[in-house]
Order: sequence, then structure tokens, then C-alpha cells
Amino acid sequence: MNTTTVLPQNNRVLSLDIMRGITIAGMIMVNNSGSWNYVYTPLRHAQWHGLTPTDLVFPFFMFIMGVSTFMSLQKFRFAPSKASIWKIVRRTILIFTIGLALGWFGQLCRGLASGESFTEAAAHFNALRILGVLQRLALAYGFAALTAIFVKSKYLPWVIGLLLLGYFLVLQFGKGFEMSEQNIIAVIDRSLWSTDHIYFDRTPEGEQIALDPEGLLSTLPSIAHVLIGFLFGKLIVENKDNLTRIKQLLTWGTVLVFAGLLLQYGCPINKKIWSPTFVLTTTGFAAQLLGLLILIIDINKKEKWSRFFHAFGVNPLIVYVFAGILGALVSNIRFVRQGELISVKTFTYEVLLRPWAGNYLGSLLYALLFVTVCWLFGYILYKRNIYIKI
Repeated sequence: MNTTTVLPQNNRVLSLDIMRGITIAGMIMVNNSGSWNYVYTPLRHAQWHGLTPTDLVFPFFMFIMGVSTFMSLQKFRFAPSKASIWKIVRRTILIFTIGLALGWFGQLCRGLASGESFTEAAAHFNALRILGVLQRLALAYGFAALTAIFVKSKYLPWVIGLLLLGYFLVLQFGKGFEMSEQNIIAVIDRSLWSTDHIYFDRTPEGEQIALDPEGLLSTLPSIAHVLIGFLFGKLIVENKDNLTRIKQLLTWGTVLVFAGLLLQYGCPINKKIWSPTFVLTTTGFAAQLLGLLILIIDINKKEKWSRFFHAFGVNPLIVYVFAGILGALVSNIRFVRQGELISVKTFTYEVLLRPWAGNYLGSLLYALLFVTVCWLFGYILYKRNIYIKI
């Protein structure tokens, strides 16, 4: 991790930072509700097939990561060199390791809160989840970036098509569209990590199953996801005129959305397995949103509303990591109130917010308050014109 001075604003496409910031703020908000029993439907993930606004947040960030990957690899001329390969591998390992460390820190905090000693709480590696959000980002970035420097850009659409088609066939013949432990994604993860290191989901009937939404097999379409973002990054860089950029983004974005929506009748849209139609639909929506933001921010210069998100967008991963640490702390730091131990999170939601705001609104207000605290951290970095690159 290194700290560098921010580039002058005119060397950056502001709308890219804003979209990145919107997605990070959204990821933090949906991950930190006051109570999981009281979450408004649009702020929940689809239980299986389908798409909610919340399901767009993670893939939007992955799309922007693909766009940024094109821009960052420009200085290497998209050629496989010792410097370019080392940068990709180093960043992949670092992000993956940070994801593991966040999971370990959460287990540490829970162990300490339950009365374990530090040594006991720190030693729960036998139940550490191997994969997760940052691990998915790391693997998708790493393989997509390596592909981009070893394969000419004109062949990347073929690579994307083969990845998505091959993954569809694996799902089709491996019970991949079933929400069960016979799903090929669950089978592979169990064989590699065992159920001790896998996320447990819940079926509509309430049954818990070891089916990880960031499973290893479903990383394949996420690589295609980043590569699509990479090609849109190429489109943005090669078209210097913003009106041309908007036209191309909206055109190709619409093509992808319609392709995903039409193909869903044979291949359901599903975030938890990162289905090929999920890739097409969400990258299409992301391209359309980016085009809209370029129109509003970079052309019409209506940017005052977006300044809140800019603080997230210039330091996305470090703010996300801060949110993960903060979430573990407030959920497990406890104090005595009226003779009972109560966590900071429970006190904030149950005592300060829910009595007057109600169950659902109180839960949302807690999430918004949490986002605001994370914004303050990002804002300090933003005001000092600092990037913390991971």
C-alpha cells in the first residue's frame, strides 16, 4: 500500500470517480443495516433468480474496475513485461490477502466479544472463509488484466464469449441453476475448502446450504465482467469527445441489457451464481449509467450533488476496508447498560433510532449513519488530496 498525491482534476474523468464512489457507498450501505430482519426490499439481494437494485452495486464496481484497468495498463502499452506482470500479480495478492485479513479480523472481534482470550480468538483459522468480495475482486482483476496484456484487444470479445458460453454449459449440466448443495459451484467449493470455509446461504424454505455467492467457479464470468469493462475503458480513451463517448456507451450498453434480458428465458439472471445473463445485463446498465454521468457531470458541469461520492471514489478500496473494520468493531464492542451487555450497533439501532423511527426506517437510518462515518474517513483523505493505492 502506498500513498501518492492526487493528480490534477483535469487529468481525470470525474464521472468515473463519482460512479466508483456511488458503488462503494452503496456496497457499504447494503452491508450494514441496523437489523437484517428489517430491510426494505430494494435493499435486499434477490433470494435466487431475479435482480434488485442492490444486486447492481457489486457488478457496477467490477465494471468500473475493468475501465480503470485499461487506463492503468496504458503505460505498459498492454504488453507482457516483467513490470506489468509484477504489478498485476502484486495487486492481486495484496487485495486477496486484505480480504482474508478482514474475515479474520471479524472472527477475532466475535471471539473477543464472546469472552475468548486474544490467542484463542485469533486462532480460528479452521473456520475462516476463503473467498469473499475482495477476494472475488482480486481474482477477477488479476486474470482479466493478465488476459488483456497477453491477448490483443480485438480478440477479447471472443474470450468473453467463450468464458460466458462455457460457464453456461457448466451450469446447465452441473445443476448450476438449482439452489442446492448439488449445485456444481457448491460441489467444487466443498471439495476445495470444505464446508468450514464456505459462506452458508438460506433457501426460501429456510434451509441453510453451503453455497458461496463468491464461489471459485463463478469467478469465471466475473473475469468476463472485468474484460467487458476493459473494452469500455478502451472506448472511452479512444473517443476524446464526450458526446461520442456517451453515444457509444448508451448504444453498447443498451445492446448488452437487451441481450441479457432476452437470454434470461434460457439462462436466468442470478447474482449468486453470477450467471452470464447477469454479466450482460449489469454491464449494460453500468455503461448506461456511466454515459448518463458523463452527460450530467463532465458536459453539463452539474457536479455539486456528486461531491459526497467523490470522497468515496478517489479512495474506494481503502474506504471499503475501513467500513469492514468499523462494522466488526461496532458489532462486537460492548458496554453495560441497565445491567446488560449491549453492542455499539445494538445500542445505536435499538435505543437511539428504532423507538422513534420504527423498525425499517430505523434500520435504514443506521445504514446511512454508518455510510456517513465512512465518508468522514474518506473526506479527510480527499481534502488532503491523497490517494491510497492498493
